[in-house]
Amino acid sequence: MGRLFGTDGVRGTYGHELTDDLAFGLGRAAAVVLQHRERGQLTFVVGRDTRASGEPLEDALVEGILSAGADVILAGVQPTPAIAFLTTDLKAAGVVISGSHNPAEDNGIKFFGAFGYKLPDDLEDEIEREFRRGVGTWGERHGRTLPLGAGGRDYLDHLESAAEAPLTGMRVIVDCANGAAYALAPEVLRRLGAEVFPIFDDPDGTNINAGCGALHPDVVAGAVRTSGADAGIAHDGDADRALFADAEGNVIDGDQVLAACALAAKQEGSLESNTVVTTVMANLGFHKAMQAAGIRVVATKVGDRYVLEEMLSSGAVLGGEQSGHIIFRRHATTGDGLLTAIRFLSLAARRGCSVAELASTMRRFPQIVENVPVAHKEKLDGASDVWDAVRAAEAELDGSGRVLVRASGTESLVRVMVEAESEEEARRLADALAKRVQATLA
Repeated sequence: MGRLFGTDGVRGTYGHELTDDLAFGLGRAAAVVLQHRERGQLTFVVGRDTRASGEPLEDALVEGILSAGADVILAGVQPTPAIAFLTTDLKAAGVVISGSHNPAEDNGIKFFGAFGYKLPDDLEDEIEREFRRGVGTWGERHGRTLPLGAGGRDYLDHLESAAEAPLTGMRVIVDCANGAAYALAPEVLRRLGAEVFPIFDDPDGTNINAGCGALHPDVVAGAVRTSGADAGIAHDGDADRALFADAEGNVIDGDQVLAACALAAKQEGSLESNTVVTTVMANLGFHKAMQAAGIRVVATKVGDRYVLEEMLSSGAVLGGEQSGHIIFRRHATTGDGLLTAIRFLSLAARRGCSVAELASTMRRFPQIVENVPVAHKEKLDGASDVWDAVRAAEAELDGSGRVLVRASGTESLVRVMVEAESEEEARRLADALAKRVQATLA
């Protein structure tokens, strides 16, 4: 068995890699390790998304936590960032049962510390060692299950307070991905005065992310175009990300949102450290826009946890990913799709401009990303045939584009990304590299 924890917790297909027994063991191990770290009894606030497997995994996970002497607050269906918020609000550790953007048959378990941050790698490793030992508790007592109380409303109040201006008169379509934000996302937008038209807001346990949400932003873009709405928002299954569409039906990605927010903060004197943090996947156009504005860019490996680690290290208050994970460190400890929607739309409202005008602050270079299924992603580093092909593609671009090949942290995929001056050139090079990856690592 390899390392349990990937870039965003433990993931797998329910009943295969991710079982009720595994959930019980992880709950017990996390409760033991974190209580030893804190030298005292802890409470865990537990939330989940809308997958059918969420309830049995929750039952098993909670029993594991209780068996190790910790208490549990059951929050029910909640976005991932809501649980991160509640950990600080309730002074608790947090657990989210969610497969995020993955298909309904997958699920995952991720932990937050008592200050709302995802656990660092070394602490996950300690939990994994305790899990493999398979025995042990903290103290003598059995934990209790406690009510959530008003915590869920506190999260909505927190989101509403982060708006830069009311959204009065703005017509917004929000694609809830049949996921964890199916109720909260429309509600907070209505609180701010928007006229809201939710789509894919009827989860049945099997339809999360199915042809909708942040993995399919063209869906909300098409809905905006045909309805005459002012903007569209697409969340993923656990609502830690948001992508957008303008009134013409053009998709606005996380790079464009991050660029607009960074430039606004720079102009207003609130961009601490004059730094914005992104990942290696950020579009070349993002780097050029930041360079022109005199803003320092720090790039990390993919994963909002790594973005946050660098933000905390460098003092940056703004960071994010092209995929729509944006971290506003003054307001949140993790990527929050609902917060991102509120900050971006209310910035447009305060400036009296459209979201298209905000997004136009950077030119997006054509970028092709191909997800290549492979059997041996762990062999990528030593695949000389692949890296020879990468160097050849980079030489052909001659500084007018970029190539990135990396193994996915959550799936059996290698991601191939090529940016170039034209979409045709980017696609040609990406296709050739994808074929080389598949032939080498199949």
